[in-house]
Amino acid sequence: MAKELNEDTGFQVSIKTLAGIAVGIATVVGMWFALQADIQEAKELPAPPPAEVTRMEFDMKDQLIRQTIMTTQQDVQEIKEDLKRIEEKLFKD
Repeated sequence: MAKELNEDTGFQVSIKTLAGIAVGIATVVGMWFALQADIQEAKELPAPPPAEVTRMEFDMKDQLIRQTIMTTQQDVQEIKEDLKRIEEKLFKD
């Protein structure tokens, strides 16, 4: 049979459990305020300056992009050749 809960119902909690609950709540509240302080500090900090791209970095990136395009172009040519061979084999009478 289930017990009925009302204003006369009592329960026992040890001091150790109450202390643990209090420490847990204090930890969560402390972390919340520390997080709020960090957020406020981050809002007040100046924005970082835009990164300057050096000429050497630009040239290296440009070279990499050009090389990638050339490699892709070679791959496409190879795929076209393979496709032609496949079509010849399929439609060869």
